[in-house]
Amino acid sequence: MFTGLIEATGRIERVAPGSSGLAIRIATPLAAELRDGDSIAVNGVCLTVARRDDAGFEAAVSPETARVTTLGSIAAGRPVNLERPLRADARLGGHFVLGHVDAVGTLISDRADGEHRWIEVSYPPALAPVLISKGSIAIDGISLTVAALLPDRVGVQIVPFTRLHTTLETARAGDLVNLEADVLGKYVARLHELATKTNHETH
Repeated sequence: MFTGLIEATGRIERVAPGSSGLAIRIATPLAAELRDGDSIAVNGVCLTVARRDDAGFEAAVSPETARVTTLGSIAAGRPVNLERPLRADARLGGHFVLGHVDAVGTLISDRADGEHRWIEVSYPPALAPVLISKGSIAIDGISLTVAALLPDRVGVQIVPFTRLHTTLETARAGDLVNLEADVLGKYVARLHELATKTNHETH
């Protein structure tokens, strides 16, 4: 489990496609603090460290993960957000992020709003039931607050610190991003779905 508070950024150093998905290597100083077998969120996708050295680490991306996240089309040279799992004795400063991407969206716009930035990201219709205004959403692993909720997009405000310490510093309109809705909302939506189904079956 993660919080969406990005610890560091890295750079995709190598992508090796194969019959069983992808093998990627990420260059980052954070690798010095990792061990083989550790979990790590890469742009919001939970991966396992396969091999590491002090300059970077390697991880496998399964065919399904490659299909439903942006990691399937990522190329060498791209920056990525990195976060290690939440420790049980740590403060929860963001929100509960599982590293299980719900959908891929598109960065539609990015504009200045005083010292901050305002970005809008599209989302597919299937995500609508689990998004609420002032709720949480992880965009490429970054815990953000839904400041504006429209039928096909969310608007979020980015503070200067977040922009400077994540991949949002180099993001551009048209970029694809991983989206994960708040897990609490997903459980509520599922319970409502089952309750509605049961109600229909008993009448």
